[in-house]
Amino acid sequence: MATLRQLRTRVASIGNIQRVTNAMYMVAAAKMRRAQEAIESARPYAEQLDTILRRLQGSIDSGETPLFLERPVKRVAVVVVTADRGLCGGFNGNVSRRALNELQAIDAEIDLITVGRKGRAFLRSRGFDASTNHADVFRQLEFASAVSIAQQLTDDFVQGRVDKVLLVYSEFRSVALQEPAVHQLLPIVSNEDEASVEGNYIFEPDPDQLLDILVPRHVNFQVWRALLESNAGFFAAQMTSMDNATKNAGDLIDELTREMNKERQSSITLELMDIIGGAEAVG
Repeated sequence: MATLRQLRTRVASIGNIQRVTNAMYMVAAAKMRRAQEAIESARPYAEQLDTILRRLQGSIDSGETPLFLERPVKRVAVVVVTADRGLCGGFNGNVSRRALNELQAIDAEIDLITVGRKGRAFLRSRGFDASTNHADVFRQLEFASAVSIAQQLTDDFVQGRVDKVLLVYSEFRSVALQEPAVHQLLPIVSNEDEASVEGNYIFEPDPDQLLDILVPRHVNFQVWRALLESNAGFFAAQMTSMDNATKNAGDLIDELTREMNKERQSSITLELMDIIGGAEAVG
């Protein structure tokens, strides 16, 4: 049985922790709102760019564009996007486990690229060491970081060092839901039915010139979107985790307070009994 002083110390300590988790919750909530606005603003552009690209792809010989060219897969580059920090519930673990399942299912050589420290540490402990790790990308998230990653992946694909590029990251669905997903970045393949891209379109300038501009922009933006999705998902998961921690600390404080009151009441009762006993002895 803990003493009254020990219970008071524990209540004070948990109260301090509760104030910290509540502050972290408010910070994460503010950052999550900004990150959510960023990804919601980026999605329409990404969808429209993808639609235009599919229509262009149906108007030309795709084999003449290197990033559309499919070939036998001997080496696969897998880009795994996680956070650099924890305190976000199962966010990093969910993405890392999805990436692990994907890596184990690949029947080819693997070139693993990680964004964020958590995914790299998780996969390294399970026998998959990253050839390249991009750390601290989310400390100050900028489009230039996405362009740098996308450019390296594009060069590796065009020069034949890899035959396929996969992106593994967490898609931000809502504050309460972030889903790990795997998307093929290269080669660019159509996700639409042939009927949806067929039709006579007039392009100005011609489709080949447009593709020279839009294809690199598409690859850059897909990487940028993955970073934005992961960033918003991380802060949403951290906000939920810190909110739960704050509530749990409050419940624990209530429980310890009740125990402390019982201990105080027991102590007072014993003191009264001693006084009454002493008074009876004197009388």
